Amino acid sequence: VQLQAFGGGLVQAEGSLRLSCAASGRTFSNYDMGWFRKAPGKGREFVASIKRSGSTYYADSAKGRFTISRDNAKNTVYLQMNSLKFEDTAVYYCAARIPSESWAYWGQGTLVTVSS
Repeated sequence: VQLQAFGGGLVQAEGSLRLSCAASGRTFSNYDMGWFRKAPGKGREFVASIKRSGSTYYADSAKGRFTISRDNAKNTVYLQMNSLKFEDTAVYYCAARIPSESWAYWGQGTLVTVSS
C-alpha cells in the first residue's frame, strides 16, 4: 500500500489543523492506520492509531486534543489536531499495517509547525 500525507503547515498555538493520508494500491479497509511524528532532535513517536474495526488509540500527549478517523470509501485516514502546542511541532507520518504486525508502510511525512 502506498501512502501520501498532506495538510501540514504553519499554525499558531491553540489553533487547529487537519492532516490527511491517502492510501492506494491495496484494500485500505484491511489495514490498521496510524499517525506518528518526529520532532527536531527527537525520535519518532506514536501519536494515534485506528484499527480496521474503528477502535482508536492515542498517545497521552494527544488525548483530548487530537482525533483520528478513517473513511474507507475514500481510502483516507485523518488526524484532526486541536489546541495545538509549540511542542506539537514535528514531521507527521501516516503508517499502515496488517493487523497484529508491525507498521510496515509509511508515507513521506508532512511538516506541522506551531508558533508560540
